[in-house]
Amino acid sequence: MNSFWTRIITRTVLHAKNDDGDTDYSRYELAKGYRELKINFLRLVRDIFFMLTGILSAAFGLEGFLLPNDFIDGGATGISLLISELSNVPLYILLIVVNIPFVYLGYKVLGKNFAVKTAAAITGLAITVASVHFPEVTHDKLLVSIFGGFFLGAGIGLSVRGGAVIDGTEVLAIFLSKKLGTTIGDIIIMFNIVIFSAAAYLLSIETALYSMITYLVASKALDFVIEGIEEYTGVTIVSPHSEEIRMMIMEKIGRGLTVYKGKRGFGSHGERNDIDIIYTVVTRLELNKLNTEIEKIDPHAFVVMNSVKDTRGGMIKKRALKGH
Repeated sequence: MNSFWTRIITRTVLHAKNDDGDTDYSRYELAKGYRELKINFLRLVRDIFFMLTGILSAAFGLEGFLLPNDFIDGGATGISLLISELSNVPLYILLIVVNIPFVYLGYKVLGKNFAVKTAAAITGLAITVASVHFPEVTHDKLLVSIFGGFFLGAGIGLSVRGGAVIDGTEVLAIFLSKKLGTTIGDIIIMFNIVIFSAAAYLLSIETALYSMITYLVASKALDFVIEGIEEYTGVTIVSPHSEEIRMMIMEKIGRGLTVYKGKRGFGSHGERNDIDIIYTVVTRLELNKLNTEIEKIDPHAFVVMNSVKDTRGGMIKKRALKGH
């Protein structure tokens, strides 16, 4: 490793972790610092890519669909659209002004890094809306509400994958959920009820109803972008035939698994015996096949399934099976 990279690593990675002022680092420490620097750089490039793509998608949804047809969305973006419609203040100014409190709240709740990324993403969206002019795609109200919501929601989701938000509503929801003891979803729903009620009163009921479709589509698009195409399901299996089930999951389903040691308890006297508990993660498309194979081995197996929002590490991607 040449002296240039050594200086970069010591200044950006190792010095930040070194509390005693020691500057004499071993080759192992330098190699570990280089790996961390590389990971940080690649993650930064990935985050910037997602944020830029999200900004372009959201701007296209706004200018190509929502703005020309006087539609709004939920959240901070919906507030900006509503105020812009009523006051003729440019949307790009309102996007920044309305989100300033949310960025500050994000700094307090989620940290400096999140707040800086969010401020950059919102500013980028405002600049794009002000300077890049996308063509009006359609004036059909149903198409506007569906595709405007899709591109806006996809843009928000891509920004979230980049570690930022271009709509600060969720930051407020996280903060209030901690203070009030409610769920984040409840806060977001109540927040949007107020926005759409105001839209119905100040604009028209028809506009508010179409805007609700926009919001629902945007929410589904956001979930789709964040969670991906494959929705995973965690499956816990308790059966005396655990070894057969374990081999079936690895050989027929092609998935990895984890085996826990546990004890069963049943009957009025609390009879117990040791048993292996299997846990695996499959896609929703593989779930039916897994249930069928379990049924073949043990019709009385105790199976618990729960949704998994995201996964990383391990053997998540399906491995190639012999003979296929």
